[in-house]
Amino acid sequence: MDKSPPKQLLESIYQQLLPSLQIESVNPRNPIKVSYLPEPWRLLGKGNYAAVVYHPNHPESVVKIYAPGRPGYEEEVEVYHRLGSHPAFSECFYAKDAFLVLKRLYGTTLYDCMYLGLPIPKQVIQDIDKALDYAQSRGLHPHDVHGRNVMMHQGKGLVVDISDFLHPEACSKWNDLKKAYYCLYLPVFYPLRLRVPYFALDMIRKCYRLVTSFKTSCLDIFTGVKQR
Repeated sequence: MDKSPPKQLLESIYQQLLPSLQIESVNPRNPIKVSYLPEPWRLLGKGNYAAVVYHPNHPESVVKIYAPGRPGYEEEVEVYHRLGSHPAFSECFYAKDAFLVLKRLYGTTLYDCMYLGLPIPKQVIQDIDKALDYAQSRGLHPHDVHGRNVMMHQGKGLVVDISDFLHPEACSKWNDLKKAYYCLYLPVFYPLRLRVPYFALDMIRKCYRLVTSFKTSCLDIFTGVKQR
């Protein structure tokens, strides 16, 4: 965080964005609600705990603002501190008052690539693998890495969301996605340029959640029985 954002951007954040922005997290399992965003700020995305916005006069940076009462801000600042500068990750330029100013990453999520029928080359998967290895070398634990949290830009792979990288619990989402990529996507979808509608992608995502939740429950039961 040795690079400072433009003074004009910080002034707009403190004088225009923060006093007027209205966001709330109704349910921690659902994206937050953005009731009001002052002009000329634009909403880029929103997660379960935070919103990401940008100012059109400063398109190279984004501002990630946590909803009141939601955790994770301090942890995300620490993750960016450990990551430093790496081409596959964003970079934190400023962090204070429950918001971060980050380097903007451009690209298309692998989730949207499937919908659009965009070819995903092996290089993208390999880049993300190397980025996650780098994160581990910095004492982090890649967590919750899935199709909506990784992107492709000009044939390169990028990791978008690192907010859970301090969680030490094992997470198989990326390995499971890679298995699907090599076993199903490359031999079937890639050569045929097949497009998958969003309702089908959402159905796959929900089924995956049910299966992993069931596996976790069974493992917990088995472990509990074994310890008795």
